[in-house]
Amino acid sequence: MGIKATVRLDKRTKNLAKRIKRGEIAVIDHEDIDGASADMLVDRQVAAVINVSNSISGRYPNVGPQILVKAGIPLIDAPDIDLFKYLKEGEEVELDKAVLRRNGTILVEGDLLTVDKVKERMESAKLNLNNELESFAENTLSYVVKEKGILLDPTNFPLIDTPINGRQTLIVVRGESYKEDLAIIRTYLRDVKPVLIGVDGGADALIDLGFRPDIIIGDMDSVSDRALKCGAEILVHAYTDAARISPGQQRVHDLGIEAKTIAVPGTSEDIAMLLAYENGAELIVAVGTHSHLIDFLDKGRKGMSSTFLVRLKVGSRLVDAKGVSRLYGRKAPAIRDLCLISLAAVLVFLSMVVFSPSTADRLRTVFTDIANSIRLLLLGFRVGLKL
Repeated sequence: MGIKATVRLDKRTKNLAKRIKRGEIAVIDHEDIDGASADMLVDRQVAAVINVSNSISGRYPNVGPQILVKAGIPLIDAPDIDLFKYLKEGEEVELDKAVLRRNGTILVEGDLLTVDKVKERMESAKLNLNNELESFAENTLSYVVKEKGILLDPTNFPLIDTPINGRQTLIVVRGESYKEDLAIIRTYLRDVKPVLIGVDGGADALIDLGFRPDIIIGDMDSVSDRALKCGAEILVHAYTDAARISPGQQRVHDLGIEAKTIAVPGTSEDIAMLLAYENGAELIVAVGTHSHLIDFLDKGRKGMSSTFLVRLKVGSRLVDAKGVSRLYGRKAPAIRDLCLISLAAVLVFLSMVVFSPSTADRLRTVFTDIANSIRLLLLGFRVGLKL
């Protein structure tokens, strides 16, 4: 049975993910679909994805197609025809397996990527990874010399309003496993209350979890208007050439929001780490940041010189979120947990009194003992905090 749905088109998958709705068909032009883009489409619950480029070119084992097909979203490659010339935004189309029709007329017969096909192509792509790694390493090392100032010199940041010195800082990037990482450290966020820095769409991830970012850093290409208007301090990433062009500045200006500009080499997440480090952060916790070869190939970067240098510089204070749940442990029970224990005890007591009135006096004695025990626990908790 085919899928009848509205079609949405954009050659930038991230832009499409902002406006496509549940149950609609996405038409993209995205060679080697990356994991972050795939996650966005899964989150939007699209009905299907038609790609006019090769979703897996074989250059390296990109994980985006695997994410889509595992989520049950049909992924069709149709690189032989430019659907952007034949389709308009908002048209009704019908997709039957790999055949796309409009008003009964076949527009394209593509290649439906099944789980087995994706697995086979990824395995084949892994054979080319050695060549990619060699080229990537050469490019990284060649630029390390040019960008060594990142490691050796203080960064020229504008003065910021958000106090960071002596505090822990959380940096959120919409990268691999960022949702899972945030879920792991929710207790840490609630109890420690670190400075929250969202890198572009990472700001939306924080808001979705119920936290307001203190700072938003990036070129503003994947952060929502909602996040930009949340009251966070905005730092726009600019190019480091003579013109210091900042593509995101105009967008922020159009929203009537004040922003500072940072012209520093490297990625926006590199800048976020340097900002925290240079402003005296006690600990820098990273969520979803890019740290390995596939990450950088997904981003289309030929090297990771700036990231390599930044991590050399801030390494002593940097920890990945996956380790925080082990790093962060309370020595005493949280007050909220004790309150829940108290509530459970009260409910048990009341139910027993209602159903066995004859034992009320004895139960009152038991309940008094429980209450005294909880008071001692609370006292111990307060003493522990003072120590």
